Amino acid sequence: MTFCLGMAVDEGLVGIADTLVTSGRECITARKLTIFHPPGGAMFLMTSGLRSLRDKALTYFEEALAEREEPFSRLFHCVNLFANQIRRVAEEDRKALDSSGLQFNIHALIGGQMANDPTPKLYLVYPEGNWVDTGRGTPYQIIGSTGYGKPVLDRALKVNDSMRHAFKVGCLSFDSTRISAADVDFPIDVALYEANSFKIIEHRFEKDDLAELSHWWQDRIRMAVQSIPEKWADRVFAKLDEPDPVTTVQEDRA
Repeated sequence: MTFCLGMAVDEGLVGIADTLVTSGRECITARKLTIFHPPGGAMFLMTSGLRSLRDKALTYFEEALAEREEPFSRLFHCVNLFANQIRRVAEEDRKALDSSGLQFNIHALIGGQMANDPTPKLYLVYPEGNWVDTGRGTPYQIIGSTGYGKPVLDRALKVNDSMRHAFKVGCLSFDSTRISAADVDFPIDVALYEANSFKIIEHRFEKDDLAELSHWWQDRIRMAVQSIPEKWADRVFAKLDEPDPVTTVQEDRA
C-alpha cells in the first residue's frame, strides 16, 4: 500500500509521501514523489498503485513534457497531459493485468502553480484518467492507505491554517497510518510550495528524525484519554456495584 497526502491551505501546498514498496514478500524503498519545475511554474506529483504503472506513466509524462515547445499556463493542462499518459498505459497494459488477476489501480496527486493560476492548485487523478480539483472546501486528499490518517486531518486541518500547521498535522496523519498499516513506512519525502513562489522545496525524513514527535503524540493521546471528564462513564460503571438481580432473588428464596 501507500500513503501520499496532499494539503492545500491559503499559504500554499504541502505534500507527504512514504517510500515503502512491497512486491510479494520483498520490501524496497522507492520514491513516490516527483518534483517538476517547468518553464513558468512548479509542480509535484505523487502516485499510488502498482509500481510498474507509476513508472511507465511517469516516463511517458516526462517525455511528453520535455517535447512540448510552449509552456503550460495553467496546472490543469499538466494534469490533462498526465491523465493522457494513464489512459495510454491502460490501453497497453490493462488486458495483461486483468488476465493476471491484477488491478489497474494507479492514482495520483498533482499540486503546484503555473503562471496563469491565481492560486496554488491540488488535483486528484483517478485510474480512468478523470480528475477533480480539491478546491477550498477540501484542504487535503490522501491516496493509498486512506483510512487511518483521516481523523486527525478532519479534526485539525482548516484551509486558513498555516503551511507549518498543515505540515505538523500531516506528519501526525502519517504517523497514525504507519502505526496501523504494515505496508506504510519511513523514509517519507516532503514537498513544500509557498503560493506564488514557483519553487518547491523537498526534504526526506528518516524514522529517527521523527521518533520524538511520534512518542510525544502517543503520550499526549494517552494523557488526553486519562483527563476526559467521566460523569457520562460513571452511569455505566456504577452498574458494576449494583447487586446481581439473580443472586438477590436466590438469597430471598433461601
